[in-house]
Amino acid sequence: MLWEIDILPRQGQPDRAAQRLAHAARQLQLADSLEVASARGFLLQSEDLSSEHLKILARELLADPVVETARFARLGDEALSAPPPTWTDKNGSTVELLHVLLKPGVMDPVAPSTEQAIADFGLPRPIVRTLRKYWLRGLQTQDLEQLRRRLLANDAIEQVVQGPLALDRIDLGRPYHFELRTVDLAGLDDAGLMALSRKRQLYMQLAELQTIQKHFAGLDRQPTDIELETLAQTWSEHCSHKTLAGRIAYQDERGERRFENMLHETIFAATKQLRERWGKQDWCVSVFRDNAGVVRFDDKFNVCFKVETHNHPSALEPYGGANTGLGGVIRDTLGTGMGAKPICSTDVFCFAPPDFESRIEDRVLSSQIPNPKSQIPNLPPGVLHPRRVMQGVVEGVRDYGNRMGIPTVNGAVFFDERYLGNPLVFCGNVGLLPRDKSFKEPLANDLIVAIGGRTGRDGIHGATFSSAELTHESEELSGGAVQIGNAIEEKKVADVLLTARDRGLFTAVTDCGAGGFSSAVGEMGEDIGAEVWLERAPLKYEGLSYTEIWISESQERMVLAVSEEKWSELEKLCHSEGVEATIIGRFMPSGRLVLKYHGESVGDLEMKYLHKGRPPVVREARYAPPPTAPLVLPDRIDYGNTLLRILGSLNVASKEWVIRQYDHEVQGGSVIKPLVGVTNDGPSDAAVVRPVLRSQRGIVIACGMNPRYGDFDTYHMAASAIDEAIRNCVAVGADPSRIALLDNFCWGDCQRPETLGSLVRAALACRDLSLVLETPFISGKDSLNNEFSYVDAKRNRVTIAIPSTLLISALGQVGNVSRCVTMDFKQPGSKLFIIGQTKAELGGSHFGLVQNLSGGQVPTVDPLAARATFAAVHSAIHAGLVAACHDLSEGGLAVAAAEMAFAGGFGAEIEVANMPVDREANHPAIRLFSESNTRFLCEVPSEKSREFGKLLADIPHAEIGRVTDTARLVVGDAGIAIINAGIDVLKKAWKAPLDW
Repeated sequence: MLWEIDILPRQGQPDRAAQRLAHAARQLQLADSLEVASARGFLLQSEDLSSEHLKILARELLADPVVETARFARLGDEALSAPPPTWTDKNGSTVELLHVLLKPGVMDPVAPSTEQAIADFGLPRPIVRTLRKYWLRGLQTQDLEQLRRRLLANDAIEQVVQGPLALDRIDLGRPYHFELRTVDLAGLDDAGLMALSRKRQLYMQLAELQTIQKHFAGLDRQPTDIELETLAQTWSEHCSHKTLAGRIAYQDERGERRFENMLHETIFAATKQLRERWGKQDWCVSVFRDNAGVVRFDDKFNVCFKVETHNHPSALEPYGGANTGLGGVIRDTLGTGMGAKPICSTDVFCFAPPDFESRIEDRVLSSQIPNPKSQIPNLPPGVLHPRRVMQGVVEGVRDYGNRMGIPTVNGAVFFDERYLGNPLVFCGNVGLLPRDKSFKEPLANDLIVAIGGRTGRDGIHGATFSSAELTHESEELSGGAVQIGNAIEEKKVADVLLTARDRGLFTAVTDCGAGGFSSAVGEMGEDIGAEVWLERAPLKYEGLSYTEIWISESQERMVLAVSEEKWSELEKLCHSEGVEATIIGRFMPSGRLVLKYHGESVGDLEMKYLHKGRPPVVREARYAPPPTAPLVLPDRIDYGNTLLRILGSLNVASKEWVIRQYDHEVQGGSVIKPLVGVTNDGPSDAAVVRPVLRSQRGIVIACGMNPRYGDFDTYHMAASAIDEAIRNCVAVGADPSRIALLDNFCWGDCQRPETLGSLVRAALACRDLSLVLETPFISGKDSLNNEFSYVDAKRNRVTIAIPSTLLISALGQVGNVSRCVTMDFKQPGSKLFIIGQTKAELGGSHFGLVQNLSGGQVPTVDPLAARATFAAVHSAIHAGLVAACHDLSEGGLAVAAAEMAFAGGFGAEIEVANMPVDREANHPAIRLFSESNTRFLCEVPSEKSREFGKLLADIPHAEIGRVTDTARLVVGDAGIAIINAGIDVLKKAWKAPLDW
């Protein structure tokens, strides 16, 4: 029997969901006078629930009686189709009723919570499915499909039913009938192998398929489907980093070089050299070997940090992609060492502009590309609107972090039209790890135990899918690679895991992420061997094949190695917290991965072949830096108006609308928040958190990224990102000698030598700066093939590649958080000092963007000068000589001064003629808006200015002004005012895009 319970706003209460839909329809110009009413609903399938039971549930459990009302009936009852009583009839106007439901098999996290809550009421436990309902009036019939497709539902995970619902049942699955399947590779030529790869969504290279074909020919048998899938998962770009860690023949203007393992010979090598240089003073603990990088924190604890990407899933289903992106990186923390406690999160997003429609006519991808050629037409088929992507991604990260009680403390949002089909979603997490729990080792004969969520079809082929180029068909073909997270389940898993860790109930742990059990068990058992009993895995519903169980990426699952004698205690602990724990196999000292289903062997692979058998492929990489085109500055510039335009530009403007959705106070350790200043709405350079509340020692989290510089030279782009991440840490008080870095490379199709060459060049910059600045890289991740292809109206294939994007995340430390500073001005009369050399570096700048200028020199980094500057600034902050400090980045000095002024509520007078500049930087526009690296603007109390000057004696610096109580920013050039603006006007421009 099927019941439906509808929850509607009570009379006089606002209908927020309806208001959001009507507003979004107006924004997208779908309907100017659309009237909407909404409800959320629950479908309940049970033979044991009565109408009295439903009345209790509606009144006492599912609706808030203060602001909501509920109605219920058997599914199909006409009363369920009637608009809410708050709607009045308008002369018989047509009303459309639409139901939005998750597609069968898609994770519905509210449903199991509702089922458990009903059982807790002492009522018969039903099967539950949730839905949304909308009544629409004032919409033309031809616009209904547009509204459905663009706003109401995502075809990757949702379905829309027009009119009344007609369902017989909502339970899923049918019994699975076992049949061992093999894949005939013997008779396939090269074209046949590649066709097989596409059909099965393996996304393997020809050389890999040929190697597998030859391997099984040598065994005189064909692979089973599960063996082929296991190899595809393990050899995928996501799991093996086969491009960056592969053989590369590289050529640039300095000559040719052959890498046997590019990552190991650049980024890894730099960290290794630093650790050898430090000897006993080495503060790295575990780098590039566990789920996250680990460094020393204090005498009792280490800290770990990991940043992941979840790009392709977020392109198809923004909420679910971002939701599980954060959930996945939190599990990376839980799976580091013997389990680290997640203490704070970060996020960085790259989107196409949300005002995409207003930019359609003849828009060049980027006015800063030296030779722009490509243009993006109207929204291509298969692409979600950037506004919808942006809102869904933000909400996905928000909901997961907030529900788990983990503060989101640092991040960034970047806009470029080339992210249209490929948004980038970086999610990071920091964890606290007892020093004696920092390493793990599964032992022979340990049980393989799965804890947490059940396994379903959600997420299948997620690891291999990340290696694919997105197309307009990806939503249809790869929707199964999208998952929906359940943060409450993961919170329970985290609590159980940390308790089990402290009781010593397991010997090793890892997260069940990309590739599912295939990757988790395969990696844990690499040096031992494993036997897995697939039928034992708890399932969400019947009907999964043995292969689907093995490669599913269903969320909220962890895999533990547990000794036989500890299993009983672990099982009891998990049961006490409502976490499912199941033995699914054993680590056998066989050196083989053996997969069984009800006693039948369905897979048998040698571990050595699985992990070392991928064929070495030499990739060609070339890089030729584009010539530096001159940037011609206009004779007449309205500097005040230019500053306002930069402040209001998408990449500089306030991101408060994102930040305010996140809880950055939970756990009580946040010291410097994402927003600071007199009204807590100024842009902080970095976050400071106390991981151990009884201690004043803190960690500092910051990031650096500027893909626009990569259009000029990816070496300087990478160097600038490193410099920015470090100087953001230093600006709040971090010790530059204890900063660790993470790299996240997001690139286009690296099968093209030019694209791969630009990536190698960025990696070389990472190596060079790491060695000089003595900032080790401790972890990283890459996401390649970030391109979107479609066929336009003229039947031409069009490809949009993202700009080469490198995110550098920094984890710093500070001995005493009470010595940290923020960027807002503190008091009138203080002196202002600029630190660092300003150069004629407007290439890729925001000044060039708003002035529609191309060319110019991209910002560069002098690592020796940077190292000395960072040390000097840290010494000044540590000595208590600095009241406020802000790094100079997007928009240069003018933007930094404006932000410090309106964040603190004070004005400033600045004289740019006093700045330390190179010989080519005499133009006022360069002094104001150059984005040269390694620069800070510091507020210094006047009585401390002499001591400050002595401390900075060997560093380019100058006193350029003072803080005032005039509430105006006045900038002069040799006594002539070139900017004179009220801080309220500056702040208004900076906050202008907040109505998104």
